[in-house]
Amino acid sequence: MATALDPETQARLLAAQRSEITEYFIYEKLARSVKDLHNRDILRRISKDELKHHDIWKGYTGQKVQPHRWKILLYYFIARVLGITFGLKLMERGEGKAQINYGEIAKYVRAAEAISRDENEHEKKLLGLIDEERLHYVGAVIRGLNEGLVELTGAMAGLTFAFQNSGLIATTGLIIGLAMSLSLGSTEYLATKSEESGQHPLKAAAYTGFANAVTVLLLVIPYLVFDNFFTALGLMLLIAIIIIFVFSFYISVAREISLKSRFVEMASISLGIAAVTFAIGLMARTFFHIEV
Repeated sequence: MATALDPETQARLLAAQRSEITEYFIYEKLARSVKDLHNRDILRRISKDELKHHDIWKGYTGQKVQPHRWKILLYYFIARVLGITFGLKLMERGEGKAQINYGEIAKYVRAAEAISRDENEHEKKLLGLIDEERLHYVGAVIRGLNEGLVELTGAMAGLTFAFQNSGLIATTGLIIGLAMSLSLGSTEYLATKSEESGQHPLKAAAYTGFANAVTVLLLVIPYLVFDNFFTALGLMLLIAIIIIFVFSFYISVAREISLKSRFVEMASISLGIAAVTFAIGLMARTFFHIEV
């Protein structure tokens, strides 16, 4: 079935062929590792599609290609640590298939349009059917992160000008933050239990409380490291922005929503409240003559 192709088209098809066989091994490796039979079946079905596409491209290129071993290890690791849905959708965003302009190649390769439809419709639908526990609790994680970012960045900014002592700010921030984590966890437990949403109340509480506690610790660290409270404040705000970006990227991939809108919204709220409380702290120190 090998066909004479111009060098550029041949190179594109070889890249696509290698991408397909790489993804076949990733899906197969994940299918062997998951315990859920429903998810295992979906992963195997997609892996068969990838192998079928590889074989079609091979029929045109007439060459055997080796998979990207490092990609197999990388995306397998990402999927196991950060979730199958996130790992696989991140992989599908990769550049291997992006090198293919199906409209152009369809002039020379009749199967290109069918493969394009398969990639865009069938495999996306199958990925959407994966039932992953951690995605059910994304709302709980969002609440934990939002509370930590919005309330603690604001509180720390206000405490910075009110106390102007890194050690005291860190101690106060830890007490406030960890108390907030316990409070949020218990609130999430009661809310989930009363809603009868199908989620486990203890798991929802754990996701919320843990997300909040990690955020608190990351935001307090600069005040434990730097004596200069302005340096600590600047680094704390930078860490907050990094946390917002990382989580926004995760959600944008897993839920296929706009990264820019999610990031801008969260960053605007957190930094806006921090600016207001910063001013409140300054006024409190001035009006109440606080000296530490």
